[in-house]
Amino acid sequence: MASSRNYSPYQDKIIKRFYDNRDQIDQTRLSDLAAELYLAEGKKRERLWKQAGEVMERLGVPQSRLDHVLKSADPAILAAVVQDVLNGHIKPPPKKKPGDQTKPVK
Repeated sequence: MASSRNYSPYQDKIIKRFYDNRDQIDQTRLSDLAAELYLAEGKKRERLWKQAGEVMERLGVPQSRLDHVLKSADPAILAAVVQDVLNGHIKPPPKKKPGDQTKPVK
């Protein structure tokens, strides 16, 4: 993560805390996006839907549900996904540990 650059120990801690709390940051971001989508119009709305798709993917929303939400483009359906994430019905993928290599299955 931060080993290839010359970060100070203070910067290393900030970067580590960011990635340690990425799930909570993404949950908050998705919630904010749902609220913004109710009011957005035009190109901004398209950009927000793209961002929502990226955040839902990071949060581990199943691909079928992600596709349904993006296809419908309904903020109310996105709000239901936010509620499921916050209630723990949709769990984020497990965090990768540094140096943890997954071997491809042949």
